[in-house]
Amino acid sequence: MSQTAQADIVWHRGKSYRKGYTTGSCATAAAKVAALMVMRQQLIHQVSIVTPSGVALNLNVEDASMELHSAVAAIRKDGGDDVDATHGMLIYAQVTVNDTQTIEILGGEGVGVVTRKGVGLPVGVAAINKTPRHTIEQEVRDVIGPNKGAVVTIFAPEGKERAERTYNSRLGIKNGISIIGTSGIVTPMSEESWKRSLAIELEQKRSLGHSKIVLVPGNHGERFVQQQLNIEQDIVVTMSNFVGYMLQEANRLNFEQVLIVGHLGKLIKIAAGVFHTHSHIADARLETLVTHLALLNAPHDLLRQIYHCLTTEEALELIEEHGYQAVYQNIAQEIERRVAAMLKYAKHHFKCDVVLFSFDNQVLGSNRPVEQIVEDFQ
Repeated sequence: MSQTAQADIVWHRGKSYRKGYTTGSCATAAAKVAALMVMRQQLIHQVSIVTPSGVALNLNVEDASMELHSAVAAIRKDGGDDVDATHGMLIYAQVTVNDTQTIEILGGEGVGVVTRKGVGLPVGVAAINKTPRHTIEQEVRDVIGPNKGAVVTIFAPEGKERAERTYNSRLGIKNGISIIGTSGIVTPMSEESWKRSLAIELEQKRSLGHSKIVLVPGNHGERFVQQQLNIEQDIVVTMSNFVGYMLQEANRLNFEQVLIVGHLGKLIKIAAGVFHTHSHIADARLETLVTHLALLNAPHDLLRQIYHCLTTEEALELIEEHGYQAVYQNIAQEIERRVAAMLKYAKHHFKCDVVLFSFDNQVLGSNRPVEQIVEDFQ
């Protein structure tokens, strides 16, 4: 395996940390090379793709086989220095070319099935997230052309066993791993080096004269800010799970205004005073949601149902059904208060705004009218 120069490592204090690539990149590369083998009628041992983040990957192909209209290929997952449950496993794709002009993407052995709402995919489908689905379809279409179709089946023989070491079962994803990745690249999460790299980006924005900054947890938040709020990306910085650290850095750098934008399931933790939002640190999502609904005098039966939801996204339908959408504004305002309290004794204080959204990219709530917030950041 090789990546383009300077794209496969990050440096901190003279030490290199090797990046990796996601299961989504593996599935995309496997599907592309399988399609190529069908169209060319020859075995191929290396394949190149460009990830959604623009990084080129040159990946070795394993366990390839081919028939007249179908081929199978595998790519080995490499998480770099951010080793997770899927590191080292083979992600396979079988591509069968047909004359339907449509591309169908299925999950096979070892790829989980969605059994509960709240993960951004319909119940009953394979746990292959939207970005990998798009890149798989795009790569296969580029290979087979506009007049052919294909059935693409992604499978991972070790997937069911590996999934037991993930949170999939808690999210209602059964019998396998998820094919995920919004950027296609896994960046090492060695906290000190990663936090410092994020802070450096803040410093760069400040040095360019920006006095306002937008903090988002990750790629989903970045896209939402650009596409739904129409705020330019040049003032958007990823904070990952390090909310408190990045807010303190923004304050140290004398930013005048900070906008925090993210999915409810991530940012609601801040309303409970949790400023490191990784699930391994703390998880008070549903408890916080129940508390704020109770403050709105929501009925006990609704509180019980919300408490037993697996995700906040699953709870959204219940909240809408009972007419308690006002809870989102209350949560956003509580996040604003928590941030102010955290910075109470600091010499400098920035103005903080909060926007919460759902998986389907709808604004759920904000501490003040979204139109006013967006106007401030135009």
